Amino acid sequence: MRTPVVAGNWKMHGSRAENARLIEALAAEFPDEPRASCVVCPPFVYLQDVARLLRDADLGVELGAQDVCADTHGAYTGEVSAAMLKDVGCGYVIVGHSERRLLYREDDKLVARKFAAAQGRAVTPILCIGEQLTERESGRTESVVARQLDAVLELSGAEAFASALIAYEPCWAIGTGRNATPEQAQEVHAFVRGRIAARNAKIAAETRILYGGSVKAGNAAELFAMPDVDGGLIGGASLKADEFLAILAAAGRG
Repeated sequence: MRTPVVAGNWKMHGSRAENARLIEALAAEFPDEPRASCVVCPPFVYLQDVARLLRDADLGVELGAQDVCADTHGAYTGEVSAAMLKDVGCGYVIVGHSERRLLYREDDKLVARKFAAAQGRAVTPILCIGEQLTERESGRTESVVARQLDAVLELSGAEAFASALIAYEPCWAIGTGRNATPEQAQEVHAFVRGRIAARNAKIAAETRILYGGSVKAGNAAELFAMPDVDGGLIGGASLKADEFLAILAAAGRG
C-alpha cells in the first residue's frame, strides 16, 4: 500500500510574516492522524525559519527545498548543495520542475545529476517530468516523459526510486487554471510506472507518483481516486491553508 504524499511548492512567494501565518493556520486545523504524508517547500532563504515553525507546531509536516546543485561543493556562486539542505533540516527536494527546465534551460542530464546529488546526501528527490502543450497535441507525451525518466534510470537505476518520488506535471496545466483530466493523469502515471516496472517490477509497484498541475480542493478527490495517482505536487493552492488542508484530506481518502 503506497502512502499518499501532498507536497506544497511555494515557489517564489512568502515572507517571514506570511510564512508564520500560513503555518499557524495549518496548525489550527491540521488532522491529528493524517492518512497522507505532507511536505512544504519554501524558498531557500526561509528554509531554517520554516523548519523552526514546523518543529514548534509539531505537525509531522516535512521540509523540502525547491532545487539543488548537481555538484557537492566548490566555486558555484548562488548554488546550494544537498549537504547544505540536509544540514538545515530538508528531507526532500524538487528536481527538474518544468519552470527550471523551461526558464533556466535545465536539460535531462543535469536533472539526473541533481537527482543523484540529492540521494547522495539522503535527501529524497521529487523528480518532475511532463510535456508541453505542443508536445501533447502532437502525440509526443509518452516519448517526452520517457526521455526525462530514462535520464535518471540510466544514471541511477530503477532501484533509486525506492527512495524518491515522481511528479507528473503537464506544463500546459501549471498556473494556467487548466489541468489534465483524471483519466489523462492516470494514463501517464500508468505509463511511468510501467516503464520503471520493465526494469524492476517491485520498485515500480512501490514508487509514489504525484500529479502536479492546477490541483485544487475542487478537483483533488477525483484526481487522487485514480489507481496510479499517489498524491499531488501543489503550487498556488499550497499557499492557502484551507485549500491545502482540503487537498491533504482528499489524498488520505483513497
